[in-house]
Amino acid sequence: MSTLQRAMVILEYLSENGAAPASELIDHSGIPKSTAYLLLKEMQQLGLVSQDDRGNYRLWVRLIALGERASGQLDIRDTARPHLEALMNRTGLLCHLGIFDGDAAYYVLKIESQSTISVRSYVGKRLSLHRSGVGKCLLAWQPESVRRSIVAATDFQPVTPTTIVSAEALEAELAKIRREGWGFDNGEDVSAVRCVAAPVFDGTGGVAGAISVVGTSMQVADTMVDSLAGQVLACARDISRDLGWTES
Repeated sequence: MSTLQRAMVILEYLSENGAAPASELIDHSGIPKSTAYLLLKEMQQLGLVSQDDRGNYRLWVRLIALGERASGQLDIRDTARPHLEALMNRTGLLCHLGIFDGDAAYYVLKIESQSTISVRSYVGKRLSLHRSGVGKCLLAWQPESVRRSIVAATDFQPVTPTTIVSAEALEAELAKIRREGWGFDNGEDVSAVRCVAAPVFDGTGGVAGAISVVGTSMQVADTMVDSLAGQVLACARDISRDLGWTES
């Protein structure tokens, strides 16, 4: 790995797991010990990580500044926000906007629900393209060559009992999503957490992102899925129209 790739492995681990000692970061990343300590020192000098009095490393303020600047350049967030706030008020569920980036998806907007039952997530969270509703929607509308390449490279290790575990099953799921216009995560990434998602298109007709409502299996019961899908689809169409998309 390049130095930048090694730094990203450390940053992503800290973003997912919080504070961690150097030994844990070295074990996770596989970076040689001497190299890891030099890299952590440089990242600390740059303000990307800090070290507490117990020796644990955590993400630090330079990343906040960079993240805020990057977020400000994502116009789709401003367009989607009022629509997702309205969707949250109608459904009472946590709402997200996600975008596609290479071989993964990321949340770029989160509208927290007012429910006493909460599902943990955060802006910037990396999403699986085959285990999440947003990820599957984004993957479903990629060009065929891109989609097939990603499917072929996917590690289908099961995370929950409902995780998709083969390329054939994933391709069938993606075809169903394209046919019906929306996707469903039935506890495939986190047990008992469900997600109903739909794609957002821009003025060129390309997929610009995907939105979702998320809740526990109690909040998103089987009898509610179709109704929620209709609401998510309508919301996604409204956002798409605001981005210049016209329905053919």
